[in-house]
Amino acid sequence: MLTLKTIRDEKQRIIAGLRKRNWPARQTQVIDQIIQLDEVRRNGQKNLDDLLSEQNRLSKQIGQLMAQGKKDEAESMKLQVAALKEKSREQEEQQRQTELKLDELLYSVPNCPHKSVPKGKTAEDNKVAKAWSKPLPELPEDSLAHWDLAKKYNLFDLETGVKLTGAGFPVYRGKGARLQRALVQFFLDEAVKAGFEEIQPPLLVNEDSARGTGQLPDKEGQMYHCTVDNLYLIPTAEVPVTNIVRNDILAEKDLPIKMTAYTPCFRREAGAWGAHVRGLNRVHQFDKVEIVVIDHPDRSYKTHQEMIRHVEKLMKKLELPFRILLLCGGDMGFASAKTYDFEVWSAAQKRWLEVSSVSNFETFQTNRLKTRYRDASGQIQLAHSLNGSALALARIVAALLENNQTPEGIKIPKALWKYTGFKMID
Repeated sequence: MLTLKTIRDEKQRIIAGLRKRNWPARQTQVIDQIIQLDEVRRNGQKNLDDLLSEQNRLSKQIGQLMAQGKKDEAESMKLQVAALKEKSREQEEQQRQTELKLDELLYSVPNCPHKSVPKGKTAEDNKVAKAWSKPLPELPEDSLAHWDLAKKYNLFDLETGVKLTGAGFPVYRGKGARLQRALVQFFLDEAVKAGFEEIQPPLLVNEDSARGTGQLPDKEGQMYHCTVDNLYLIPTAEVPVTNIVRNDILAEKDLPIKMTAYTPCFRREAGAWGAHVRGLNRVHQFDKVEIVVIDHPDRSYKTHQEMIRHVEKLMKKLELPFRILLLCGGDMGFASAKTYDFEVWSAAQKRWLEVSSVSNFETFQTNRLKTRYRDASGQIQLAHSLNGSALALARIVAALLENNQTPEGIKIPKALWKYTGFKMID
């Protein structure tokens, strides 16, 4: 959530940022509405403070009058205090309603893109920040897509998932299950080597946690909601892990705080029919290792690049062709100030598959979370939050299976041998 101070002080920059996100002029009028409503709130608070101050002043006089034996005057003044209390209650309710409306408007405004984010409306306008420099792997004509390889080698089963739960919930079996476990352990080990603290968070979060990282309000209907207990299944480990520092005032010397977590992820996103969503290309439950950093504003974009290099290193160790995209304003997530996507080449499908997003949210999440730090002068400042997938397994598995298929079987990258216990799926 953008701070009110930012909206007031940098109105034109915010409006320009919203237009970079392809908000029409009529929609950016919400910024004026926020400023006007904030003025109402501030004036209302002044009125309330004045009422309370007058109540206190009169209450003291009542005590003095009673001590002087001026009971009638004291009783008359008590009536004035009672009237002021009623006005105060009315003003408090007005303030509450004003603040609710103001919050509703603030929650509707996405983050302002960083100045380096390119203009654009859709994924077609994203910029290639790093291209694959080698020839893309070519497979024989009889090569199989990963969903057919899964049947051939009994690696995962979508049909049984439908029986157990519904579409989009794969059941991994045999070497497919071991490959999943191997990738999780490999990604966690690499993150710990890079200085991230391993976290094992809950898979369900409350409203405050989901709202803090921007998943609520759920504009796209992606969250699974457990209505009896009013809890939400996490769409990513970002949600519980980032919320660990909610309402905390951190010491500047403790920044950056680097955390990593493996969790299953649950997303209700509906997929259209077609090969681009077949198999593991789009599922409702998938495994992912997430990296999260809370950092100083002066250093967060350097940290952003370090996180990108970490994910790049993972891709290289898996020997997978990849490219890095800088997302345009129209394709960025609601809370992001700047995002890079990693895409892996699927040789059998002959298309790029997104496997990671690495984002800097600046103060957008930490303002909601009230995650702050005390600087050298003793001032309390909002920290910056960042996160990234390192990595999401479903599409990584799809690419590993397709790109490494041979007549003898599917080769396993050397980096995974000690985790899988096998070098080939045959």
